[in-house]
Parts: sequence; C-alpha cells; structure tokens
Amino acid sequence: MYDVVLLTLGSERDAPGGCGSGGACCGGAAEADTAPTGQTGGDTEHCATERPRVPVLACADALNMRGARVETVTARSDAEIDAVLARLDGPVRPDGLTWPDPDGKTRLVVATASDGQLRAVLRRLVRRYAPAPSRRPADLPGDRTLPDLPPVAVLPLDPARGGAQRDLAAQLGLPRDPAAVAAAVLDGTPRRLDLLRNDAGSVTLDGALLGAADDAGRPLQWRARVEVDDTILTDGDEPLLACAVGNAGGYATLDDVTLLTAPDPADGQVEVAVAVPVVVRSALGRKRVRLEVRRARGRAVSVLPREGKVPYLDDGVEGELTRKRSWWVEPGAWAVWSS
Repeated sequence: MYDVVLLTLGSERDAPGGCGSGGACCGGAAEADTAPTGQTGGDTEHCATERPRVPVLACADALNMRGARVETVTARSDAEIDAVLARLDGPVRPDGLTWPDPDGKTRLVVATASDGQLRAVLRRLVRRYAPAPSRRPADLPGDRTLPDLPPVAVLPLDPARGGAQRDLAAQLGLPRDPAAVAAAVLDGTPRRLDLLRNDAGSVTLDGALLGAADDAGRPLQWRARVEVDDTILTDGDEPLLACAVGNAGGYATLDDVTLLTAPDPADGQVEVAVAVPVVVRSALGRKRVRLEVRRARGRAVSVLPREGKVPYLDDGVEGELTRKRSWWVEPGAWAVWSS
C-alpha cells in the first residue's frame, strides 16, 4: 500500500523565500506581512492552517479507510516543501543527479487554496530535479530540460473556484470532492501536462496575462515586443491593451474579448495573443477604435517591455515586468493523478 503525504501551504505568498501566492493565509483574507525573510508571511501564530482544513481531514479519512499510510504536513517555507519532496527521490544515480523515483510508493496530495500555491510546489519540484546544463544526462529527452516530474494529486480548498472563477483543477476536470481525490491518488492514472518554464527561474501551469486597467476598469495602453518562435506579433512601436500567454484556459478571455482560442495544456505548445487597439473610419468618416487580436502558437515566447513597468498576473500571482521575459514549453513535464 502507498504512503500518502497531504501537503498544505501555510500562506499564499509566492515570492523568493516564500511558498504561496499572495498575502493571505490559506486562501482567507489578506493579512499584514510581518514575517521575517525566508518565512511564508502572515500571522503564523493565528494561521488557519495550525489545524488541517476540513477537506484535508476528509481526504485523510478516505485514504485511511483504503489502508493508505497518511501524513498531513503544513509547510511554511521552501525548505519545508523541499523536505516533503525529498520523499519522492529515486535511488542514487551513477552521475550523482537527484532524480524522481518512477516506481516510488510515496504519493503526494497538494491541498491548494489557489493556483499559485500549486505552482509553488511545482517550482520546487523543478528546482529539485532539473539538472544544470553542464550536467545534462544522455537519457534526458532532447526537447526537455528536466525529467518527468512525479505526479501530484490536487485537493482544491476553495469550492467557489470550481464554478465561474475556474481554477486549474476545474479547467482540467479534476475531482474536487476529498473522497474522489483520495480515489484518484490510489486508483487513478497519471495525466501528463505541459509545463512553462521561464528565464526568471519560475514556472507557469495555467498562463499569464500582461496589462492593467485604470480605476474605472478601462485598459491602459503599453508597448512591448512580443515574439512567438519566429513570429513577431508586435514590434513594440504600437500600443497594446493586453497580452495573454496560455498553457491552459484561465486567461482565454478579457471581458467579452476572446484572446486565446484553443489553449491545450497537453499539446506541447504555448498559445499567445496580443490585443491591439486600431483606429478605423466608417463610411461617413467617423473614427472608432476596433480591438484587433493577433495570435500565434509555438514552443517559446518572449515579451520585451519598451517603456516602464508592465503589470501582470501569472497563475493568479501579481507582478511587474521591467525587462525581457521568456517562457518555453516543457512537453509533458508534470502530471496530475486523474480518475
């Protein structure tokens, strides 16, 4: 029978030294950032994860009833996440690389209050198992920079994000009921998915949306050079309202505008779209602004801001782009347990 680790993150901070995706504790209301550097932020003495959340307990009960050996862990730092992930290591290789065990009997369930928390765990998996370019082994596929990462089961903690505000688990059609998650991790099969790595040292599971709006909700214009493989969507001389970098479908639309038409997290490609305001004249000579959406698909995308800072959301995590950022696809690099 399997050993199962139920991992919950103690905060939602997704920044260097932290393990989640914001300033809130376990998906609750945001709290003041009073934690020293290297901790996960928030008031950990009063954090809701001092006691496991109800879905975590229900999933643990379902696993125990099936005879699994279950341990619940709350991680509040990257080091604590890494200690859990070390249980997925395989035997020592002759080349000395740390490598996942394809036949391991330990399975991981990540309880997530946001996609950013899931991303935080995958980022640590990448940092654990991706070899340095100088130590690239011969058995690594030519289109990959890391081995097949161990499958993870996803236990969503926010029921609302299974509806209109769809999280990644909802987009992938993964089970949300704790008992169904337990069944998937014990009886299911790994469903391999593409992973976007970027040159900032992080990863993207769903996608990124670049751009911002004013206080009235009107999109602000900005400029950047956007390239997908050898296709230039914009050279940076014209204004943009948005740029979507899609692995899955979370950023497929902006208000009523379709940005991404067919994002597929398992097709080995990234879909990219830019929204460009274009001034056109009617037959009567009147001017109006039409939104032109340009799209391309490929293996890699780069965005080079031409001026100032460009706000963005990446897997729901806020940031500002001030210099060139590149994403590239790692086909089938990560996997989820699916029923």
